[in-house]
Amino acid sequence: MSSEATGVRLECDGPVATVTLCRPDVLNAQTPAMWHAMSEFARNLPGDVRVVVVRGEGRAFSAGLDLTVAGASGPGSFAELATLPEHECADRIGEMQGGFTWLHRPDIVSVAAVQGHAIGAGFQLALACDLRVLAEDAKFSMAEVTLGLVPDLAGTKRLVDLVGYSRALEICATGRRMDAAEADRIGLATVVVPNADLDAAVRDLTAGLLANNRNAVVEIKALLAGAVGRSAAEQQRAEREAQTRRLRDLAGRGE
Repeated sequence: MSSEATGVRLECDGPVATVTLCRPDVLNAQTPAMWHAMSEFARNLPGDVRVVVVRGEGRAFSAGLDLTVAGASGPGSFAELATLPEHECADRIGEMQGGFTWLHRPDIVSVAAVQGHAIGAGFQLALACDLRVLAEDAKFSMAEVTLGLVPDLAGTKRLVDLVGYSRALEICATGRRMDAAEADRIGLATVVVPNADLDAAVRDLTAGLLANNRNAVVEIKALLAGAVGRSAAEQQRAEREAQTRRLRDLAGRGE
């Protein structure tokens, strides 16, 4: 399954799907057409897929928004969006967010394999994933502020959840770049490896995720994803309910 003409492709190999940004000549700069294609990938993802790996071809994960598209006058451009009524503009942005938010799905674990620059939309795409494997040359920046814009591709809550409000504000309001070592130190990286080891590290992580019972992994993801919004008592109840489902399923008594 592929939409390579739009600059992104999906390849499925059993329980592993790989989404590849394939515009290396422009450092995988992103366009609304790519986000639409990624939304379509979500709708057509085979049911046996358990892990989705997101990566970029060439020397960068993604340099962010393709300004030659956004700055033009056609569909998806800043100029076109600015002419729409507020609710229509917001709805259009909501459609674009769909290219990222499907990576939050409870039935998959998503892994970003990040090398080189992950700027703006590239940073937000990495944040959309559950786990991030970084090459040592990875560099993050939430650069939207330098264009007078805000991050709007579902990255702000993910960033706050990972690093806290104060650090997230500093990162977004300055638009500064951080290297892989800092990203690791503040909790943005799952692991940092030498550039030559990036593919192997992603394969090892994927194998570890696939080694265990799928339903148990799904329950664990749901427990951890909801933990921040629950009180201690609510989380303990969620644990009890999830474990009851697992015990019944393992005993052959699940519905």
